[in-house]
Amino acid sequence: MTTFKSDVEAMEALQGAYKNLTAEIGKAIVGQETVVKNVLISIFSNGHCLLVGVPGLAKTLLVNSISDALGLSYNRIQFTPDLMPSDIIGTEILNDKRQFEFVKGPLFANIILADEINRTPPKTQAALLEAMQEKAVTTGGTRYQLPHPFFVLATQNPIEQEGTYPLPEAQLDRFMFNVWLDYPSYQEELNVVKLTTTDEKVKLNSVLSAEDITYFQQLIRRIPVADNVYEYAVKLATSTRPNTEMANAKVNEFVNWGAGPRASQYLIIGAKTHAAIHGKFSPDIADVRAVAEPILRHRIVRNYKAEAEGITVEDIITELVKA
Repeated sequence: MTTFKSDVEAMEALQGAYKNLTAEIGKAIVGQETVVKNVLISIFSNGHCLLVGVPGLAKTLLVNSISDALGLSYNRIQFTPDLMPSDIIGTEILNDKRQFEFVKGPLFANIILADEINRTPPKTQAALLEAMQEKAVTTGGTRYQLPHPFFVLATQNPIEQEGTYPLPEAQLDRFMFNVWLDYPSYQEELNVVKLTTTDEKVKLNSVLSAEDITYFQQLIRRIPVADNVYEYAVKLATSTRPNTEMANAKVNEFVNWGAGPRASQYLIIGAKTHAAIHGKFSPDIADVRAVAEPILRHRIVRNYKAEAEGITVEDIITELVKA
């Protein structure tokens, strides 16, 4: 862990660390710059991230690469319909001394890839989401702290919905970002095929330690924010709520439910991190706008009229951000 003489020096170090991280991750991941940026913003903001994309878009490789570059412990949990809470949290067993001993589950790692989170029943989803909120688990009446930093990256397949248990809106709210992965461009896919069809192995170096990440997370909390930026973030979140003072005609017509106060908090934290990695010492309204879509996307519930007329959540957010 490097010590810094001042927060200004630490901010410059954070910007350098972000550039080194993206360069290192870029050795294994071709393209997907926005996705990588949003996942790293989530980590430095001490938030969790939901990745939505069709199979084969390197979601697992992305998480693996990020954990290698960050020097963090990593576990992948494949969510299935028969997965129980004890399978992820851990369980108590009777040891040789005839005493109950807690055996930690795969949840005890810095980075957790919850693969296809919507494939598992609500009971197991709830166990994971409790851990995300509390950064601890309770079993057998004893509370166990999870390692720090603790970050969940959950994936969802938007196509196949048979036999799935979609996350309720209240549980989706625990995720800071909802990031959509799209197909790569022709040139990117060509580079992916060239990179992955030889016997050459890509080895990533560790750029940051767990202590560094924790320090930078605390540093971001100390970044000052101007009142007009606070006001803009809260107005933006409030304007998504239909039949309220800030809502416009489109929101009143096409939205059932808007974003809650957690969205306002994440807009500010996300804007702080976005500003810091781009060398700014305080966020402005442009930084709030930069993180608005992935933060608000899963917090706005459209009504049937919006679906019938092909109005997407992204259309609504774009209009609100411009206004």
